[in-house]
Amino acid sequence: MQAGLGKRLHAWLLARLGSRYERLVATRKRELLAGLAGSILEIGPGAGPNLSYYPKDCHWIGVEPNPFMHPYLRQAAERAGLKIEVRSGLAEKLPAEDQSMDAVVSTLTLCSVSDPAIVLREIRRVLKPGGRFVFLEHVAAPEGTRLRTVQRWLRPFWKRMADGCHPDRETGAAIEQAGFARVDYGSFRLPLGPVSTQIAGVAVR
Repeated sequence: MQAGLGKRLHAWLLARLGSRYERLVATRKRELLAGLAGSILEIGPGAGPNLSYYPKDCHWIGVEPNPFMHPYLRQAAERAGLKIEVRSGLAEKLPAEDQSMDAVVSTLTLCSVSDPAIVLREIRRVLKPGGRFVFLEHVAAPEGTRLRTVQRWLRPFWKRMADGCHPDRETGAAIEQAGFARVDYGSFRLPLGPVSTQIAGVAVR
């Protein structure tokens, strides 16, 4: 009961309180997502803030483990004029066939999965040869910095408050080591306290 209530509350908060972040990253998301086409799988799409960036003729599939997010996703799709397919499941075992996707998208998702290496292996599995993994994630601050110390100290509390999110996860390094043919990304900072250090880019299978 408590777990279900927590997931319902997280869905409600995410749907209503993400607008500031979306304003901060709107240009980056437009550059990353607008050029995608074909079959696109998004892991952990949440309340659907990315749906307005996709081309209308794409085949979009969202893998969202929180069932309380699904109504928000459908509402966002209706606003965006996009037909979508929502699948329950986990990023660690994606409900998609081998080499079936032209692109996989993750925004603020790899911070909260149980095992990033397994998720990245699954992403490579479902991508077609030459397919793109597009990502925008908050990451650990550089070692030795004050922010890194704060992130490490906050981690146990942050995970409980933010549905398993790790503020100090080395996501960029994990993507680099995941076996993609090419990885290109940039680092940047946003005025977001413990999750201000972020990366955005593309990895090609």
